[in-house]
Amino acid sequence: MGKLIDGEWIVKSIITTDDSGAYDRLPRTFLDTIEDGHPIFQPELGRYHLYVSYACPWATRTLIYRQLKDLTDHISVSVVHPDMLEDGWIFDSSFPAATEDHLFGKKFLREIYQKADPSITTSVTVPILWDKKTETIVNNESSQIIRILNTAFNDLTGNHIDFYPQEKRTEIDRLNDMIYNNVNNGVYKSGFALTQSAYDDAVTKLFETLDYLDEQLTHSKFLVGDEITEADLRLIPTLLRFDAVYVTHFKCNIRRIVDYKNLHRYMQDMLEVPAIKDTCNIDHIKRHYYYSHEQINPYRIIPKGPSNI
Repeated sequence: MGKLIDGEWIVKSIITTDDSGAYDRLPRTFLDTIEDGHPIFQPELGRYHLYVSYACPWATRTLIYRQLKDLTDHISVSVVHPDMLEDGWIFDSSFPAATEDHLFGKKFLREIYQKADPSITTSVTVPILWDKKTETIVNNESSQIIRILNTAFNDLTGNHIDFYPQEKRTEIDRLNDMIYNNVNNGVYKSGFALTQSAYDDAVTKLFETLDYLDEQLTHSKFLVGDEITEADLRLIPTLLRFDAVYVTHFKCNIRRIVDYKNLHRYMQDMLEVPAIKDTCNIDHIKRHYYYSHEQINPYRIIPKGPSNI
């Protein structure tokens, strides 16, 4: 693992914590958008490219949206190898479903960041939304990329499905904030905690929130009514990794998702959606977490189970 500092690759831990030993996720570097009238990034079919990992829950969001919004033929994709070691994310198609860098033939994902800015200081993360025309990064924050994919290309594709409808935004935003802090990021706060108190705080909030969501799902099929919204699409990648990885690897073991009546039913219902099923690659998921995090799993032993999600 490492990061870019003034354009140079420095091998160092990318796990950042505050003074209490609590994990602290760093903000992303590129935060532009694609929209009609934008001075640089206008909606065009075939112009943009995604760099992703099947292992990464943040990147998986963008793959789900790409398929749900009929953009698979219009936004190309490169998939990194699941291992993230001293060189960070790499391109190596020897692992099934991983690909080469389809745009430039680079070996390391950091080279994509360096191409955008040769003197950049940044963590080297996925997803990346890349502009082929100007050869730079549009955005590398998953929550913003999915909003871009939700609306930017509607008039070009004819797909006007809206996962962030105006009349539901207040509730979606409330759930997003809770889910991000306590669940999406909560599993990392639990797994990367450096003190008992930081772990206890994170894992308690995680399961309080899962308990709340399980109760919420007694009243509706999905989180905000009977149709899938952005809140569901931000939650599901974490749930799909939970029993296979987070329970053991990140010590999130108070309960499994299979132990929750409503959350488990909900997860199985979500897996019936082709865009979610097609982008869930359990081999990439297990390989990445158990093999990459040497500080947690120093012998890099990858568990055989569970046999299903």
